[in-house]
Amino acid sequence: MKKLFLSLLILSVFYTADACPICGCGVGGFYIGLLPTYKSQFLGLRYGYSHYETRLNDDPTQFSHDYYRQVELYGGVTLGKHWQVMGFLPYHFNHQITDDGVVDRNGLGDMSLLANYKLWESSKLSKNNTSFHQEFWLGAGIKLPTGKYGVNFSDSTNNELSDLLGDVNSQMGTGSTDFIFNMMYNIHFGMFGVNTTANYKVNTMNNSDFKYGDRLSINSFAYYQTKPIKKIYMAPNVGLLYEYTMPNHLAASKVQQTGGYVASASVGLDLNFTNITVGTNVQLPVAQDYAEGQTVQKVSGLVHVTYTF
Repeated sequence: MKKLFLSLLILSVFYTADACPICGCGVGGFYIGLLPTYKSQFLGLRYGYSHYETRLNDDPTQFSHDYYRQVELYGGVTLGKHWQVMGFLPYHFNHQITDDGVVDRNGLGDMSLLANYKLWESSKLSKNNTSFHQEFWLGAGIKLPTGKYGVNFSDSTNNELSDLLGDVNSQMGTGSTDFIFNMMYNIHFGMFGVNTTANYKVNTMNNSDFKYGDRLSINSFAYYQTKPIKKIYMAPNVGLLYEYTMPNHLAASKVQQTGGYVASASVGLDLNFTNITVGTNVQLPVAQDYAEGQTVQKVSGLVHVTYTF
């Protein structure tokens, strides 16, 4: 039974999702995903993809098709019985097709560090020897401005200011040091499990007097651990994800048509080969409201390879 739980999914990670020119749901965001359990350490690589489309209501000739991809290196270690410490470093590939032309930006993103503390856990066996396990975690972390931020609002005209406000969402980083608060509840019953997480990210003002909106993210995933086939364990999963983004601010002024929310349905599959887990996940929005409906989030997805030891 202990070997079976090596591939159970319990831990949330960050996935930076850039976005549209006007909605403000861009760089600096995070997504709650799934990683395999690890005994003491893990190291992995993941590829993420997201797509947004924007068309202005009062001028349909102004549009943007935004494609954001990133490769992220991540790792973690357990310290004693209660602590987990993790780090994440993304590299972005941004591609935008707009009425003004095509823009490509690539570069290192902002590094995130997170520490989780296990407040309590309980385990027991039912009468038919089915295991029942619960865990509750609280955590906090920091996002460092390691990614390039190149927007300067000083001495800009009204037209230039409009372009710059759109440009902030395609930067490699936010230019600010931000703070993350996290809680997580895991429940396993035999081969079935549910992971529920809530995260709040507090963004600070950067040197350009620009502040990206704070973010609230609540996600819940259910998975089923199948019996092994030639020592390969499969864990199909489904989930619901919700993210609310507050408006951006330039100095003390709110940036119009920024902020909003998206609720998505998710389906994925993880394959565990002893110490290596390969997984994929696809998300499709079911309800959203960005920039008064002018920006629409399309399909998102990711693929990861994780080595546990």
